[in-house]
Amino acid sequence: MALSFHAVRSAAKAADAVVGIVTSDAVLSGDTPADAGQLSNAGFEGKDQQVHAWPADGRVAALVGIGSAAEADLRSIRRAAAVITRSFSRHRRIAVELPADTDLGADAMRQVLAEGAVLGAYRYSSYKSDAEAAKLGRVDVVGGAGVKARAALDLGLVIAGAQTLARDLVNEPGGSLTAPVFARRAASIARKSGVKVKVWDGAAIKKGRLGGLLGVNRGSTNPPRFVEFTYDPAGRATGTLALVGKGMTFDAGGLSIKTGQAMMTMKCDMGGAAAVVGALSAMAAAEVRCRVRGFIPMTDNMLGGDATRPGDVVRIRNGKTIEVLNTDAEGRLVLADALSLASEAKPDAIVDLATLTGACMVALGPKIAGLMGNNDSWLSQVEASGEATGERVWRLPLPDDYKSMFESSVADMKNIGGPHGGAITAGLLLQEFVTEGIPWAHIDIAGPAFTDSDDADITKGGTGFGVRLLIDLARNFEPPT
Repeated sequence: MALSFHAVRSAAKAADAVVGIVTSDAVLSGDTPADAGQLSNAGFEGKDQQVHAWPADGRVAALVGIGSAAEADLRSIRRAAAVITRSFSRHRRIAVELPADTDLGADAMRQVLAEGAVLGAYRYSSYKSDAEAAKLGRVDVVGGAGVKARAALDLGLVIAGAQTLARDLVNEPGGSLTAPVFARRAASIARKSGVKVKVWDGAAIKKGRLGGLLGVNRGSTNPPRFVEFTYDPAGRATGTLALVGKGMTFDAGGLSIKTGQAMMTMKCDMGGAAAVVGALSAMAAAEVRCRVRGFIPMTDNMLGGDATRPGDVVRIRNGKTIEVLNTDAEGRLVLADALSLASEAKPDAIVDLATLTGACMVALGPKIAGLMGNNDSWLSQVEASGEATGERVWRLPLPDDYKSMFESSVADMKNIGGPHGGAITAGLLLQEFVTEGIPWAHIDIAGPAFTDSDDADITKGGTGFGVRLLIDLARNFEPPT
């Protein structure tokens, strides 16, 4: 059952549960609906994600903590909302009261509450034979019923819907979400969202000289696809932003085959592409004012009889050649073609998302994405969107002297560097396919794109990481200098 959200002035008697989001300061001062002694006996202090519920007037009353007012942020509200929909999923209708002692802004809190509630309730059940339908169908957000309050909830729903769409794509098995299937599904989503789409088949890809994509696809029985999107806003566009997403529908590693353990979650290797598709689906509804172009290469990386061999050389769209020494470093090959095409479109800025390197996970762990690029002003915009949306990024350098690590004796470069700095050398290689002068950012989402456990608004499996960041980036886009 899809959640519906309603901006209301007060909790209706029809609500099965009334849940207040509270700070630890409010609990300490006694400014909550619960008796202070009751809270003390229950050990409830208003800590982040702490829950206390009790019967009251024939329904459930509850409090969910977000920690101190000074430290609480919009991410705290989003996570609390996810805890609420998980904790009270057995109820059909609930009312939620926002904290009154923060400076976060009522409408901003409403937006992220809608996001968190939907994301917390998310479950991928397409292949479950006994999946139970969710009972919770309505969330009343107490405190105001005006147009602005309604609009804030609507925007949160749009963003959360785009992120759950990306999650569904990532969670779909690689054997069913092949490149042709992914391309058809992405095209359908785009058209329904008012986004123009062009799908390149194998012949068009060959004619278009996308040598990286063709090289990776050589070991597969499923043909590759390349999908282009164009979102044009109503009225004059404020600039052009290009989004590039890595669309490896399954990565077995090619002839440099992965271990069985490493292969288990490799359906997630199209997480960057899924984030781009999800974000593009929300552009019109989120009232994005810039033109947005999307570029997504799609294939799997398999071990067929004519698979690319270590030592083979591929020629990328822009004419540069790459010696392939490790076929499991394939993402940079398909992204090289995509970045070349994106550069030809002459956008004001480019951002690519890719589950690219395990090295980035070693550096930053499973919850923070690596950020690299060639323009400080543009990277600052990306960082601001990451901060605003709770999708954390951390800037890594791209030092010129590291380029020597992927020098080749037979081609312009090789597709791997040395044993160290793998995330950085991958970023430096990608930079070779961005036309000089175009601001570009690379986001390595290998860590946060997939998770093996639930955590508030994050659900086990594909996370849809990057969707919120991209939507915010497009909504606030300023051509960098």
